[in-house]
Amino acid sequence: MANRILIFDDDIDILSICSYILSEQGWEVFTSENCNDIVKRVRDIAPNVILMDNWIPDTGGIVATRALKNEADLKQIPVVYFSANNDIHTLAQQAGADTFLPKPFDIQELESKINSVLVHD
Repeated sequence: MANRILIFDDDIDILSICSYILSEQGWEVFTSENCNDIVKRVRDIAPNVILMDNWIPDTGGIVATRALKNEADLKQIPVVYFSANNDIHTLAQQAGADTFLPKPFDIQELESKINSVLVHD
């Protein structure tokens, strides 16, 4: 069964690029342009990894990530915080994300960061 990744970003181009790259690598990719009903959405999809943008509507990446990390059944899902913000390290820490990826990034950086947090059964 393919690993599942859920990408939260309001930039359609980022979603398209990441979806293409990751699906070529064998991932089952799910995307969202907002983080409304995030807990339900994550439970329904059951991703292995989440990519979370900082500027995602409506609540933002920090609040959305904290909501996931506060759920006992979801907190183990790795969250890769990604943003063009130059203070991304601090934002990722505030959110409780597992790691971060600065935008812009190259394909190798994306793959490496995701593989670094992927839990292998």
